Amino acid sequence: MSSEGSNSHVRALHGVSVLRVGHVERWTIDREEARNAFDRGTMESLGELARAADTDPEVRAVVITGAGTKAFCAGADLKERKGLTHDETRALLDLYRVTAGRIDRLSKPVIAAINGVALGGGLELALACDLRVADAHASVGLTEVSLGIIPGAGGTQRLTRVVGAAKAKELILFAQRVTAHEAASLGIVHRVAGDEGAVALAMQLATQLAQSAPIALGAALAAIDGAADGTLDDGLDLERRCYERALLSADRDEALRAFAEKRPPRFLGR
Repeated sequence: MSSEGSNSHVRALHGVSVLRVGHVERWTIDREEARNAFDRGTMESLGELARAADTDPEVRAVVITGAGTKAFCAGADLKERKGLTHDETRALLDLYRVTAGRIDRLSKPVIAAINGVALGGGLELALACDLRVADAHASVGLTEVSLGIIPGAGGTQRLTRVVGAAKAKELILFAQRVTAHEAASLGIVHRVAGDEGAVALAMQLATQLAQSAPIALGAALAAIDGAADGTLDDGLDLERRCYERALLSADRDEALRAFAEKRPPRFLGR
């Protein structure tokens, strides 16, 4: 039994430990001896968790973090890369892209708790999450150019959408690392945790989100994520379609009843 309460349980996959607390799942990259760098099995585990969570009504929010206090994720395990053929490397990149895409498109909010360095693929993984919180001692960067490659799991695209093309070029071309507070000023990190730590803060935020109406959360995420994909009119049409999903939900009716009865709503995700 987990020390986090009777309403929780733990299980393990390759490279990832999973803690369920109420309606929140916490996925911890559990390779502390490798600074939580991910190998093929770890990325496969994260992809399977994302696919399962997307259709599990009991999961309403997700937190992703790394074991220990030194690293969220130091990126891809370069020991695994050594000796791979070009085609084998391309296959790994395809896996990274698919996994990051599943996390990015997850219909439940995902929060990265950056509890140490998030470099290369580690920051790419965090950028695929909806929100990012960090410990004050954390640092982040897309440092691949210093290794003779470029970000290959969506970093060039997702970072540019967050900070703009000019700043993304500076950060990526110079393989810069920035502190948690610098990352917050750029919008890469949404909050820097205080004494409670990034993991506790992320769990607190996820627990709060898990109390909201799941259909409304999913609809809002879909509308926001689609905002950059077309014209304003395209986005407004998407917003209307997403609104319709929430409008027709039983949770919307429950919210109106709860407001009239002056009580907290009881959302069931229907």
